[in-house]
Amino acid sequence: MRLQSCKVSRLGWRLLAALYASLLLLILLLAYTGNLPPQLNRIPFYDKVGHLVLYGIATYLGHRVLQYRCIRLGTIALPLFPFLFAIGALTEELLQVFSPNRTLDAIDLIASFLGIILGYWLAEKGR
Repeated sequence: MRLQSCKVSRLGWRLLAALYASLLLLILLLAYTGNLPPQLNRIPFYDKVGHLVLYGIATYLGHRVLQYRCIRLGTIALPLFPFLFAIGALTEELLQVFSPNRTLDAIDLIASFLGIILGYWLAEKGR
């Protein structure tokens, strides 16, 4: 039996990323409105694991869709999507101070950044 590689077209990656972005936005909406399923509380550290996994997948998809593009800041080249997504993650975490259903949490931010690093690493590894 011979294994065959599956190639996903550029359009396929874009569609997958758009679907995932919709899912991520829905999860954020549910979190900000206090409507996450109560069963999640049964999972220890579900929010930390969620930040790691959700942000990792988003970064992986975003970095692939933008075709591994980088942005130059002086002499430093930074991967475009992970850089912008990290700024968005930081902003979103800071905005939680204004929400009655969310709390500003440094550990969540660390988990988000670790997810971004993991997603970037996996995308680069599969390049």
